[in-house]
Amino acid sequence: MSGIDSGERNPFASNTGSLKKVKGSPQSLFNTAMTAVAGACLAITLLPLFAVLIYVTIQGFNRLNLDLFTKLPPPPGLSGGGIANAIVGTFMTVGIAALIAVPFGVLAAVYLSEFSRGEIARWVRFATNVLSGVPSIIAGVFAYGLIVVTMGGFSAVAGGVALAVLMLPTIVRTTDEALQIVPQDIRWASVGVGASNYQTVLQVVLPAAIPAILTGVTLAVARAAGETAPLIFTALNSPFWPKGILEPTPSLSVLVYNFATVPFKAQKELAWAASLILVLLVLLTSVLSRWATRQKVY
Repeated sequence: MSGIDSGERNPFASNTGSLKKVKGSPQSLFNTAMTAVAGACLAITLLPLFAVLIYVTIQGFNRLNLDLFTKLPPPPGLSGGGIANAIVGTFMTVGIAALIAVPFGVLAAVYLSEFSRGEIARWVRFATNVLSGVPSIIAGVFAYGLIVVTMGGFSAVAGGVALAVLMLPTIVRTTDEALQIVPQDIRWASVGVGASNYQTVLQVVLPAAIPAILTGVTLAVARAAGETAPLIFTALNSPFWPKGILEPTPSLSVLVYNFATVPFKAQKELAWAASLILVLLVLLTSVLSRWATRQKVY
C-alpha cells in the first residue's frame, strides 16, 4: 500500500512542479508584461478624454443658469445674456440634416444589404468609406457651391445639407452591418410563409435591426452637432433668434469659435458654457446609442 500511495502522490507532485515552471516561464512573463503595457496604453488613451471633460466642466459649469438657455448673446463688452439662439439654431440645422440623411442612408443600406450583389455593392461600400474620410470643410465648400451660391444666401437648409453629407457614411455603414447581422433564417421563414422580398425587408428585417440602426443615427447626430467648418460656409451665424430655415442661422459650434477668440470675458464664459453643452449633447447621444445596442438585434 505504501508503494501505491507513493506512486499515486508522485504524479501530483510532478504536476505541481510543472505548473510552477509554466507560471515562471518566459511566455508567462511576456504575457504579463504585454498586459501591463496594454493597461498603460489604455490609461494614456483615456487621460486626454477625462482631462478635456473635467476642464470644460470646470470652465463652463459656473455659467450654467436660466439666462443661458433663454436669452440672446450680449453685445461685445457687456456681461450677462445667454446662447438660446445658438441652441435653437443647432437643433434646426441638425434636424434638417437628419431629415435628409436618415431616409437616404437607411434606404441605401437596405439596397446594399438586401437587393445588391457583386461589384455594385462592393464599389458603393468603397465609396461610402471614402466619403467618411472626407474632411468636413470639403462638405461645407460643396454645400456652399450647391446651395448658398444657388439660393443667393446663407441658410439653415444649406447647413443641414452640409451636415447631411457628413452623416450619410455613418448611417449607411451602421445600417448595412445591422442588416447583415439579422440571421438569414428569418428571411427564409418570411418568404416561406408567402411574403415578398419587399415585405420581408420592411416588416421583418428592418424592425429586427432597428436598435443597431438607431445607434448609427445617434452617432451621426453627435458628429454633426459638433461640426464648425461646414456651418461657417453655409449657415454662417446670427446674434438674433433664427427667423427661418432660409436665413442665416446661429449654432453652438460657430458661437464657440467666434467667442473663444474675442478679448471680452463675458463672451469667453459663454464660449465655455456652449462647449459644455455640446459635450453634454454628445454624451447624451452616446448614452442613447449604448442603450440601443443593449436591445437584441434579432
